[in-house]
Amino acid sequence: MSKFLQKQLILVFLGCFIAMNTHAAQIFITNYPSEANAKVFATKYQSEANCIVYETQYSSDNEPGVWFYTKYKSDARATIYCTQYKLEADLIVYYTKYKSDARCRY
Repeated sequence: MSKFLQKQLILVFLGCFIAMNTHAAQIFITNYPSEANAKVFATKYQSEANCIVYETQYSSDNEPGVWFYTKYKSDARATIYCTQYKLEADLIVYYTKYKSDARCRY
């Protein structure tokens, strides 16, 4: 499978559970890339991002692009690995301070 197709499938997967979920996207961060559904790179520039993410403290928030980080992998809808290299990433995110800015575009 080509790397482009693999990235597109991961974005579709993440997009489906983020958009259809009635609660915030429950995310678990792993230290192992082999465990992750997606490798994520956090950018400083909103224009580079596939997703603009708002980090919430409440799992009941139900808007696209709102992520809730869970302590346990079994509670998560997706597992991500945070990479420090943009070229390695399947998903590029920008963290916003404002919930109203949160969204994912593909």
